[in-house]
Amino acid sequence: MREYLLVFVVAAAMTYVATPFVRWVAVATGAFTPVRDRDVHATPIPRLGGVGILIGFGSAWLVASQLPYLSQVFPTGEPMGILAGAVIVCAVGALDDMRELDWITKLAGQMLAAGIMAFKGVQLLQLPLFGVTILPTPVLVGLTIVIVIISINAVNFIDGLDGLAAGVVGIAALAFFVYSYLLSRSYDPPNVFSSATFVTAALVGCCAGFLPHNFHPARLFMGDSGALLLGLLLAAATISMTGNVDPSSVSKDEVTAAFLPILLPLAILSLPLLDVLLAVVRRTRAGLRPWHPDAQHLHHRMLKIGHGHRRAVLLLYLWAAVVSLGAVSFAFPGVDIWVSLSVILAASLLAVILTVGLPRWRPHTRL
Repeated sequence: MREYLLVFVVAAAMTYVATPFVRWVAVATGAFTPVRDRDVHATPIPRLGGVGILIGFGSAWLVASQLPYLSQVFPTGEPMGILAGAVIVCAVGALDDMRELDWITKLAGQMLAAGIMAFKGVQLLQLPLFGVTILPTPVLVGLTIVIVIISINAVNFIDGLDGLAAGVVGIAALAFFVYSYLLSRSYDPPNVFSSATFVTAALVGCCAGFLPHNFHPARLFMGDSGALLLGLLLAAATISMTGNVDPSSVSKDEVTAAFLPILLPLAILSLPLLDVLLAVVRRTRAGLRPWHPDAQHLHHRMLKIGHGHRRAVLLLYLWAAVVSLGAVSFAFPGVDIWVSLSVILAASLLAVILTVGLPRWRPHTRL
């Protein structure tokens, strides 16, 4: 655990220190987003924050490669594939932050990054369905690329309020770190060092280091460089762990063991995935293309019902924590499933009360 704590600290510190320099570069290169009808800010804010996040992740990667125990993960090739994919999507996003790329170019960059990760070993080797399901390698590689692209664009969809994407991804990464660490301890012999656990530890640190610059009122947006990067890293961790896990090692309960390996990644990504699903349904029903932008995302709805900017973000953090950490609780050894369900239901009820009630109780709050 001490090595993971060091990875977290390095990622957080380097991201925090590098971000002001990245902001200076963004201002100097004109990486600003014009204020659009669907935006909630009134003045142009520089983008390119993903470069600072990449510096933090790259620093943690270098430190981890030299540590006594975590370094044993690096000969597998997975960490190098993840770093290469991260650099590619961040570069594509940075170009978009500065010059507005077309969607085909951005999709091609995402597919290239996902393909390189799969080539280096970050791919589904099996599916934890009905025990262990083995599919042809081309099918598994294709599914890997699709999952990466969905994760990338899901994070990009929720990047609409100051600090929202970084906070939600940080919570999701923390939940998956706990799951991955606990699962690794159950191996015979126990081995808590894996690519998935390393990536999530670094990802939590990167988000923590970036949030002080990005929380409302933001001094710098992460832009596509950050949203694409966070989505890829989160997908890499979930694919690396979920696509290689034996369901019987997840839980002694047969039902939990059968469904948790699939449901947990979905739960961790539930908030951005829900936003994507609602957007696709909403836009297609209106006769629009699924990627046509609008002002009907979950964060827009939170503002419309009366929440302020910060309070909307904090409540969405709460929802992300309830679902992702609640799902992880089923993986804790010795925890009764009914106890977990009771806690999740109680936390969900609290989140509903706060979401619906706060605009009535404190309609004029500055939060």
